[in-house]
Amino acid sequence: MTHIDVHSALQASTALPYHDLVTRRTGAAVRTLIEHQLAGLKDGTVAFLDFSRIGVLDRSCADEFVAKLMLPLTSDHPARDGYVVFHGVNEMHLETIESVLHAHGLALVVQFPDGAAHLVGAVSETERQLWDLVMRGPARHVEALAEAAGLPADHTRALLDSLARRRLVRHDDDTYRPLGAAA
Repeated sequence: MTHIDVHSALQASTALPYHDLVTRRTGAAVRTLIEHQLAGLKDGTVAFLDFSRIGVLDRSCADEFVAKLMLPLTSDHPARDGYVVFHGVNEMHLETIESVLHAHGLALVVQFPDGAAHLVGAVSETERQLWDLVMRGPARHVEALAEAAGLPADHTRALLDSLARRRLVRHDDDTYRPLGAAA
């Protein structure tokens, strides 16, 4: 796991001491810096993008930053094998982030300042239920998750594979596990 301070990326992308992520241009500049940091990480790394020092996150900036950052990671053939969790997200950030995620059919894991993790964005209730089951414990096999959810194993596997492809859970063989928690 690694932490990336979004505020530091914002400061590096502008000559002024901003705390707010506003405008497409700012979003593109911050995204580019973070993409370079992500590109240098080892495959399988979970990157916690820390929003705790960010004030306002407007819709146009979030569209440029959140959507364009997540789309390549969730494609059928991603350029790298990594995961992203938005850490330190507050309620104001969440409203904007969710709007952008739904508009692009994306989802991601967010972690609030109190440490609670949530799956947000374009997911079904069944996907959310399975994600919650995976988050509750150590690695679990498809059969155990299917039984806990009351679903057929083949349907459970398809949904879990979708969550794994979208970088929302880790997947090794028939085992699914959470992304981890920020320290």
